[in-house]
Amino acid sequence: MERELMKSLVKWKTAPRRKPLILKGARQVGKTWLMKEFGRRYFQNVVYINFDNNPRMQQIFEQDYDIRRILLAFQVETGESIRPQETLIILDEVQEAPQAISALKYFCENAPEYPVIAAGSLLGIALHKGISFPVGKVTTMQLYPLSFYEFLRAVHEERLADLLDQRDPAMLKVFHDRFVTWLKNYYYIGGMPEAVAAFAETADYSVVRQIQNDLITLYEADFSKHIITAEIPRVRMVWNAIPLQLAKENKKFFFGQVKKGARSKDFEIAIEWLVDCGLIAKVNRVSKPAMPLKAYAEQNAYKL
Repeated sequence: MERELMKSLVKWKTAPRRKPLILKGARQVGKTWLMKEFGRRYFQNVVYINFDNNPRMQQIFEQDYDIRRILLAFQVETGESIRPQETLIILDEVQEAPQAISALKYFCENAPEYPVIAAGSLLGIALHKGISFPVGKVTTMQLYPLSFYEFLRAVHEERLADLLDQRDPAMLKVFHDRFVTWLKNYYYIGGMPEAVAAFAETADYSVVRQIQNDLITLYEADFSKHIITAEIPRVRMVWNAIPLQLAKENKKFFFGQVKKGARSKDFEIAIEWLVDCGLIAKVNRVSKPAMPLKAYAEQNAYKL
């Protein structure tokens, strides 16, 4: 399925002052597929390193940040040659090798001819653990679930997507009923790639629901793996309260509906953990619709 971010990756590849790229995004939004597909289309070959459960690759950054030594290790690990400009280096689940994040600075300064993309679903969490982030030495991009536009193309409604591109109000009005039908489907199916692909193949809502439930179970499993034990109950309470509160006409997120007598400060860490994982969005109310919006954000009034 086509992702709009591919266009941004192509621009990054040809940028005259290209820096290593960090691709952020929640688990299962399609980061690995996008990076590999980008490499397949626009490079001679790809060197893919996944740091998850790979202690050998995690250790290569512990000695120093000698880029030649690191590149040699990548070549031995993958059996692929690494050539300047022609080989895309992908560092996946990079939060499992925190020093690899710091190493991006040295790729930028000492070896800019090697295109490098680093990605990690829990990268936001890792950066809170004292990792030296290479400020000014990397480019960052964010991958989200499929937009409605991407969804239309994925379910083989390319002509409707083309109509959106043309932005012709008269034509959009003519096909208004078809857009509404597919928008309702999008509301139900969502934009997670696996769920969208399953619907495009089977048109079976029950298959989609099973995938959605599996994804939620996967996310909830991360709670116990990556959060200190004392904080897990609060994360679960916030997580379970979000759908309920969105279904109501609440003006903001009420902590009293999460737990009787609870206050915002009781759940600050839990909320920030979910935000950093990319699992929820924190949307502040603004006192007036003026630019920049952040200047008018009410810090204590928000929805999740």
